[in-house]
Amino acid sequence: MTSTPLDGSASRRPVAYSRLALTIVLALYALPIMRHPEAGSFLDSLDLAIHETGHLVFAMFGEVVHAAGGTLFQLIVPSAFFGYFARNNDRHAATVALWWMAQNLWNISVYVRDARVQELPLVGGGEHDWAFLLGRFGLLAHDQGIGRSIHFVGTVLCLVAIGGGVLFSLRAQPLDPVRE
Repeated sequence: MTSTPLDGSASRRPVAYSRLALTIVLALYALPIMRHPEAGSFLDSLDLAIHETGHLVFAMFGEVVHAAGGTLFQLIVPSAFFGYFARNNDRHAATVALWWMAQNLWNISVYVRDARVQELPLVGGGEHDWAFLLGRFGLLAHDQGIGRSIHFVGTVLCLVAIGGGVLFSLRAQPLDPVRE
């Protein structure tokens, strides 16, 4: 008969391994998205729905905020998940939300870099958010640099998410802690 340690380390292993596996999958999946965000990801449909909802949510705040609302909501939604998990001390889950935020930033960077050429198909036609926003503030000529900067921030967030995911998965708490 084998004995089970009273510190909960045996019950911690499956949680740690599954979280570590998820972090590795996200890291590997991030590589092609990071390199070619224009190719899309499995989250694009969800992100698009969130983006379009953002326009509705922010429509009452004027033309500029309405145009920025889609992008804002793409960042607010994963940030809300990040905040929820961080407040509830599930740091690994918070890193997954951070990874999602990074993926959204890569997605947004494609939209920003499209501002001058406007080749991306738009839902329902209409005006290109980033062409309008950058044009409004006299920054349209800088769409490529701004897009690359947004992509860079996404890459940094992804690296933090993956590093944190590895660290917090190794510190995973047991699913059902042993009560003393």
